[in-house]
Amino acid sequence: MTAQYVRVAVDAKAEALLHLMLREWQMERPKLLLTVHGGEENFPLPPKVRQAFSKGLITAAQSTGAWIITDGINTGVSQYVGEAVKAYGTNGCRKRNAVGVTPWGVIDNHSDLIGRDVLRPYQPLRNPLSKTVCLNSLHSHFLLVDDGTLGKHGCQLGLRRKLERHIQMQKIHPSEYGVPVVCVVVEGGPDIVSMVLDYVSSVPPVPVFVFEGSGRAADLLAFLHKQTAMDRSVVGNTAYMLKTLVFVHVEELQSYRDTRLNRALRFP
Repeated sequence: MTAQYVRVAVDAKAEALLHLMLREWQMERPKLLLTVHGGEENFPLPPKVRQAFSKGLITAAQSTGAWIITDGINTGVSQYVGEAVKAYGTNGCRKRNAVGVTPWGVIDNHSDLIGRDVLRPYQPLRNPLSKTVCLNSLHSHFLLVDDGTLGKHGCQLGLRRKLERHIQMQKIHPSEYGVPVVCVVVEGGPDIVSMVLDYVSSVPPVPVFVFEGSGRAADLLAFLHKQTAMDRSVVGNTAYMLKTLVFVHVEELQSYRDTRLNRALRFP
């Protein structure tokens, strides 16, 4: 399976990246942007949550012509996205829609990816003692963000958010609003809470779907949301954030499952 990728500077312009994606990679202009955040390490998902997330995500992407953006690594929530593409995606979804925005300095065996306009075989070493990560082979495109460091996670988040905001400003048709952006949260650590606040506080606000039952940050946000509903003394940004979230509860997973919301890299 092949994927397109490019190594970019951490301060790259969002306009240039979108131009690359549309003109050089010839990706179809998105009508919806689904940005998926959550745990980077491997974590278990209850079967009902996993099925609802996988089928719902891909159904939404395929029915709307959406792009899916993740960290692009072969662990955690990005791996679950890749498995969803494999289980429910068509060939068109695999070719156009799944974009990994990944820190260059944490990619295992990234020296194999250095080259210009060539087909590069990617064979990660998969050393269990290493702190590096592997790219997920079921993503169709990768933006590999280089800030000059090695083994440092997180440098890609600022550029990813800039790209999302720029895409959000693109009008689907001249007379219509820009591309809608939806954040999807599955599990995740403490940084996810502040990230959610950034999304719902932005102008215009970005709706956030939180999969309750997936663990850690997602379940904490669900708990706080319930407490806020019962305690009206909660005020300020916290209350605003929690009231703006859309939760996918375990009991409602069945109904959400059907919601419709230039280089080449070759994987062995």
